[in-house]
Amino acid sequence: MSKSDNYVKAGDNVVIYFTDKKKWLVRAKADEKLHTHLGYIELGSTIGKEYGSSVKTSLGERFWILKPTIIDLILKAERKTQIVYPKDLGMIASMTGISSGFTVVEAGTGSGVLTTFLANLVKPDGHVFSYEIRPEFIEMARKNIDRAGLSDFVTIKQSDAKKGFDEKDVDAVIIDVGDPWTLVRVAWEALKGGGVIASVSPTMNQVEKLVAELANVGFVKIESLELLLRNLEVRTGMTRPSMRMIGHTAYLTFARKIIMHEV
Repeated sequence: MSKSDNYVKAGDNVVIYFTDKKKWLVRAKADEKLHTHLGYIELGSTIGKEYGSSVKTSLGERFWILKPTIIDLILKAERKTQIVYPKDLGMIASMTGISSGFTVVEAGTGSGVLTTFLANLVKPDGHVFSYEIRPEFIEMARKNIDRAGLSDFVTIKQSDAKKGFDEKDVDAVIIDVGDPWTLVRVAWEALKGGGVIASVSPTMNQVEKLVAELANVGFVKIESLELLLRNLEVRTGMTRPSMRMIGHTAYLTFARKIIMHEV
């Protein structure tokens, strides 16, 4: 990234930061204001400023201008469904190895949060093909993906994934539906040899059925896990784990395709 990329341009997404609990994701637009509890900010005044610099409210309070991360964009996404949380997104990225140039198929676009994360991983040389049957979810997902600036790397198809994927020899299949075991065979058919499947499930019963079908169809290295996240409250001489934590959000299952009937 060049130094010139570190300056706010008109229309950019920016984070206006005061504290961890008081931050806003906005677009840098002239003639628009962000109203806060400490006065308003002229958003046009952020244009041309370097990220990391400050802007003052109408009451003279100093706020900071930060470039949004993919997590900032995801957590501020419009949603009607339960989203995949950052702690689970990070594990999906690690376990699948999805990176630039990958072709990924997703079943269950939902609000497009996971889709957005995957698109950010595969850009600029890869692509995500996402299947969703509900048109109202597709409309919302497209807005969220577009806001993140990742539309060029995503194709959403209004289609029932159970009927099969159009794509073949893909690197990874990601499943986020209520009955993931019904998609194991179509995922196997779409994946290249050794390709990875990942599934997000809220209940153990779903995981049990999924794992049994994975083993039956032709997958190995089958792993299921759950991540629990607890922050630290850091104060000099008084640091301790937070009394509150992010507990169960989802069970994650991963597996690799094998070719069982080689000549």
